[in-house]
Amino acid sequence: MESMGKKTPRSRRSFTPEFKAEIVELCRRGDRSVGQIAKDFDLTETAVRLWVSQAEVDAGEREGLTSSEREELAALRRENRRLREDVEVLKRATAFFAKETR
Repeated sequence: MESMGKKTPRSRRSFTPEFKAEIVELCRRGDRSVGQIAKDFDLTETAVRLWVSQAEVDAGEREGLTSSEREELAALRRENRRLREDVEVLKRATAFFAKETR
């Protein structure tokens, strides 16, 4: 009785760039609404709208970061995080060895 009306969360799915491009093209044709396309392909309307928006940015029709710029930014952030961790380890090691030599 407690679980009535509650949906179990869907596991995260990933889609190929080709599939996303096909969905975006269907949306751009204008035959059906974004909501209808999302329902037909069992997608969330939010995801489809994000794909359309990103396609507009990539095509230069809208301001924002392109897909390649987003990938580069994510890679740089990962590298930055790793380097900060490395610096922290070196600081701790320096402090440890400074105590040892006294």
